[in-house]
Amino acid sequence: MSTYSDAPVANRNVKGRSRNRWFTQVGWRHLVGVLAVAFSLFPILFVLSAALNPLGTLSSTELVPTGASTENFTNLFERTAFGHWFLNSLLLAGVASFASIFLSALAAYAFSRMRFAGRRVGLLSLLLIQMFPQFLAIVAIFLIFTTVTDLWPAIGFNTPWGLFLLYMGAALGANTWLMKGFFDTLPKELDESATMDGASHAQVFFRIMLPLVAPILAVTGLLAFIGSINEFLIANVFLTNTNSKTLAVGMFGLVAGERNNNFGIFAAGTLLTAIPTVLVFQLLQRYIVSGLTAGAVKG
Repeated sequence: MSTYSDAPVANRNVKGRSRNRWFTQVGWRHLVGVLAVAFSLFPILFVLSAALNPLGTLSSTELVPTGASTENFTNLFERTAFGHWFLNSLLLAGVASFASIFLSALAAYAFSRMRFAGRRVGLLSLLLIQMFPQFLAIVAIFLIFTTVTDLWPAIGFNTPWGLFLLYMGAALGANTWLMKGFFDTLPKELDESATMDGASHAQVFFRIMLPLVAPILAVTGLLAFIGSINEFLIANVFLTNTNSKTLAVGMFGLVAGERNNNFGIFAAGTLLTAIPTVLVFQLLQRYIVSGLTAGAVKG
């Protein structure tokens, strides 16, 4: 009798030990994953609730909205120049990221494949310059662009092209180093065989090298796009005209003085601002993991 009565207790003990073993080996990872997802979704849900809040104020915003309205989106386009800010940011980020990718790829190919006087000094100089943020030279840059605005207004203050020139100087160093590490992983026999067949350096670069380094091009393009569309400090100094502002500068102006009253409009703007970055990320996501890791180990 005692044998049969002890069997359910033994089974429960075995099941309890199995559950404990599962939690210590696998279950805690699921718990950490759920907490990480909840932590990342909380600000998104709060901004979405604020954007749909009909009152449009920070004090009345709750995590779960009691009502829903698109009035904040309507006010965003009627009361502000959000359309101009959006187009300015897309133009600036798109052109700056494309130009930085192209020029960085050219420089990285030269540093990786060619041997010339000043190569090592040039690489070390690029690395050293990246240690100092561009904002340290803001006074000198401001004085230079004061003269540039008088002589060539098309690339001076309150123009996306003047800001584009500034962004180019900040992006080339880091992107060149990233791409050079990727170019170093490609076998040099590819270049040599193409050269033996009569291909020039330009043909080797555009027809052979660029298709092989597509992952790092995608990564640097995404980083350059995000950095350009989110940059605020320099843009806030150089863009003062309402219609020439970027999204970062224009959106900051909404909450600089009236944070409580304009929070709903600000939240609606942030949701729309995230759309270009999300779309670019979705288009390039299959290259991102390989692009970030392939240049780290040579072989």
